[in-house]
Amino acid sequence: MACYTPCAVVPESDMKIKVSSLRAWFGNHEVLKGIDLAIPAREVTAIIGPSGCGKSTFIRCLNRMHELIAGARSEGHVLLDDTDVYAPGVDPVLLRRRVGMVFQKPNPFPSMSIRDNVLAGLRLTSRLERAKAAEIVERALRHAALWDEVKDKLDKPGTSLSGGQQQRLCIARTLAVDPEVVLMDEPCSALDPIATARIEDLLHDLRRDYTIVIVTHNLQQATRVSNKTAFFLQGELVELNDTERMFTSPQDRRTEDYITGKFG
Repeated sequence: MACYTPCAVVPESDMKIKVSSLRAWFGNHEVLKGIDLAIPAREVTAIIGPSGCGKSTFIRCLNRMHELIAGARSEGHVLLDDTDVYAPGVDPVLLRRRVGMVFQKPNPFPSMSIRDNVLAGLRLTSRLERAKAAEIVERALRHAALWDEVKDKLDKPGTSLSGGQQQRLCIARTLAVDPEVVLMDEPCSALDPIATARIEDLLHDLRRDYTIVIVTHNLQQATRVSNKTAFFLQGELVELNDTERMFTSPQDRRTEDYITGKFG
């Protein structure tokens, strides 16, 4: 049984995403088994759990990327503010502008410059005024804490950057379209400790302006960057709690066993 008590004190109006009865499948294999979870606005919510528990599938359902996989399907409700993202008439492309995604491995477009990588999402989803392009690039790179490192080489390929810089470039590309929510699927798993620290510092800054959901296999990272933590196990939400309480006094024995390393 999931624990929701600490989140009950958050006003309903402060919840950016409300998920109810969310189920998801790959073919006949059910990977999410009726998830109910509310995500507060302008906070970082970490999703933890062992491999195969449904973490990545869950966040991909939040911006309808799950449905892009052949044989995948889902049912239930995902409310972004007051809009059900699965309602008829909702354009998934425009939804993904509101709910951006940063993937596990840095994926700058190899044939594009740093500048064009930042602008790629905007060019796909809207008309881009040339006069505003420079301003958008600088703002996005500053928000991603990358501007000072690349401002003199914007015409160089995005792939010329280090791994950590490439991931921040991907974050800048996501921020350039001015999303409301940023989803991150283990964004530091391919990075060294120094690059990881830069991304974690960035998360503390970004949560002032964005709602962030981060999947992480690193429990220490969850404690460092998140306000709330949700623990998934075998496609179910076991517990949702304030992060400090989750790691000091979990309400479910399965949560305690996982965070103390008894399985995982």
